[in-house]
Amino acid sequence: MAGASPADVLANVGWARSVAGSGPYLTLYARGGLSRDDVDAAVTELEIHELPSTRGCTYILPARDFALGLRVAQEFSSGEMVLARKLGVTDEEVAKLCNAVLDALREGPLSPDEIRDATGSAARSLGPEGAKMGLSTTLPLALGSLQTLGQIRRIPTNGRLDQQRYRYALWKPSPMTKFKLSIPEAHGELARHYFRWIGPATLAEFQWFSGLGVKSAKAAVAQLDLVPVDPGNDRFMFPDDRELYAKFKAPKNPDYTLVSCMDSMFLLRRSLSALLTPEDRKQKTQVDQRTCELGSLSDLNSNAILDRGAIVGLWEYDPATSSIVWLCFAAADKALRKCVALTEAYIRDQLGDARSFSLDSPKSRAPRIDAIRSAQK
Repeated sequence: MAGASPADVLANVGWARSVAGSGPYLTLYARGGLSRDDVDAAVTELEIHELPSTRGCTYILPARDFALGLRVAQEFSSGEMVLARKLGVTDEEVAKLCNAVLDALREGPLSPDEIRDATGSAARSLGPEGAKMGLSTTLPLALGSLQTLGQIRRIPTNGRLDQQRYRYALWKPSPMTKFKLSIPEAHGELARHYFRWIGPATLAEFQWFSGLGVKSAKAAVAQLDLVPVDPGNDRFMFPDDRELYAKFKAPKNPDYTLVSCMDSMFLLRRSLSALLTPEDRKQKTQVDQRTCELGSLSDLNSNAILDRGAIVGLWEYDPATSSIVWLCFAAADKALRKCVALTEAYIRDQLGDARSFSLDSPKSRAPRIDAIRSAQK
């Protein structure tokens, strides 16, 4: 998708999981060759945005999907309020705080500390018990509710997606203003997106991605005109995609890309073994303090090297040497070395590091780097 905009890439390959890591940047660089400046400009212009969406998790979405993402997030937004009620917080108290937050933001974007000061007694501490439950004050309840309703949005303070410092701003006009789909209709539209992104896929894989129950997932998929990839197969796709799939012939020459461990290639289906040869499923990888076979995992612990869609290696970025430490399961050729060098330069010169998630650090990454180096020998 060289030359495509960040929004077009995400619309075609799927929303990019956002956990304050480099994953979204790597997704957009691998598909479209997009620079960090390209991506940050798209964030500034509201062409793409980080929002709560499926399962209540945050993803980077294109503008066309802002409302859909928020609608499907609303079903998962009550969890913190359930905990808060156990701490004596009432719905009326949170509604009052929401109004106070909206009033405070009428003057312009504010940081959480500035909102706390502006709302005064409307927000309160939930004490040691609340801290144990991960809910120190009532303010996150209001901010989370207002975000999911599309009334406010959070803006990265330095314009970057791989950090966790934000300001909050009123969202006018809200993307929810003209969105009329019911919850079941929104589920159907989410299923439509999903099977366009990653079909052929199973109902169980869509159910995991969406976070829906079995009944709701079946109802969502039933709204689509899907066909099995082969007779009797439990993987489904759209008929026109099935025709293209039947005609497709894999390129003879390698086509390498380096992607994040949270790339949509992996997170949409969570079926790593399907992207590995039988031999490569036995490759070892470091997971926490243990070594596992790659094919036994649902999720990658290290980033991946892909060749025509198959996982053919692993990689990590080492800030100490400003280089990519990588392992190819087969003999590496010139094309792969060039791909590694280009991605290495992109990370070094534009991102500075390639954290998988907010708490990923050079120290926590060291065992994975050492495991790859050991496997190279």
